[in-house]
Amino acid sequence: QVELVESGGGWVQPGGSLRLSCAASGIVFSSYGMTWYRQAPGKVRELVARSGVDRDTYYPDPIKGRFTVFRDNAKNTVYLQMNNLKPEDTAVYYCSAAGGLFWGQGTQVTVSS
Repeated sequence: QVELVESGGGWVQPGGSLRLSCAASGIVFSSYGMTWYRQAPGKVRELVARSGVDRDTYYPDPIKGRFTVFRDNAKNTVYLQMNNLKPEDTAVYYCSAAGGLFWGQGTQVTVSS
């Protein structure tokens, strides 16, 4: 049974940082690309960052320079380091494996003063 469990969300003031984690089980983690998405209230889910099996990364332009995705294959975990957070980053953050085949339950990130 595949399970993805996100953690590390919470409340932070604008300009602050958070590190999200996504622990995977039930898959050969090193063989899968891992992707972070987010969904804000009333908005569609959007891609935030992707970590490929070769540790290549992708970020959409609004994210570049603020967020960093990295993985530890020995721990079956992918991370999302988020810096200089803005109120518009407030959302539920999800990790996904295998091109959206598997999803975690999400973790809430709230950025406000």
